[in-house]
Amino acid sequence: MQHHTVIIIAGGGLPQAPPEPLPAGVPVIAADAGVDHALALGLAVTTAVGDFDSATPAGLAAAEAAGAVVMRHPAAKDATDLELALDAAAALAPRRLLVLAAGGGRLDHLLGVALLLGSERYASYEVDALFGPAQAHVVREERRMTGEPGELVSLLPLHGAVEGVVTEGLVFPLRHETLEPGSTRGVSNVFAAPEAHVALERGVLLAVRPGIQP
Repeated sequence: MQHHTVIIIAGGGLPQAPPEPLPAGVPVIAADAGVDHALALGLAVTTAVGDFDSATPAGLAAAEAAGAVVMRHPAAKDATDLELALDAAAALAPRRLLVLAAGGGRLDHLLGVALLLGSERYASYEVDALFGPAQAHVVREERRMTGEPGELVSLLPLHGAVEGVVTEGLVFPLRHETLEPGSTRGVSNVFAAPEAHVALERGVLLAVRPGIQP
């Protein structure tokens, strides 16, 4: 059975619960300490992935006792626990990957995750992430987003220039523009309507809705 959404819970700090209702039986992939976060959020872990240097023994044991598959990796490895968890989620061939992560923390990890979300390995999936109060959406070809009029949204190019960007429903429209890495042209746009549409001809964008910061 193909699942519409697979949830990936990152380690680090405790993420916020998704704002949307989740269907029963949605697979949950926990990256290391994500097993503890899943318990705190009331989510049943399907698969736990990582070297488990930060998960609590009690959290990992609880996930195993509930039937979770545990995929152990050595501490010395060429990918983060979250990348391994994303690969495990992608192997289930869902339509959508939803990452739950805490905001803040190590800057290198945060930047690495942002770049990872736009990897070509996940090009066939709809990819979304929650970073604390912030939401991020990967845009390939086109994407519709719902929001509140007046809400901020930034369009950030990933892995190179993004060409032919056209927006609808934003206060500052883009009309067949190119967004270059190193430029802030796409930062701090604003929802003008409850729905916005972003289309592009080439490249990958990360649409970031920062939300209300504490």
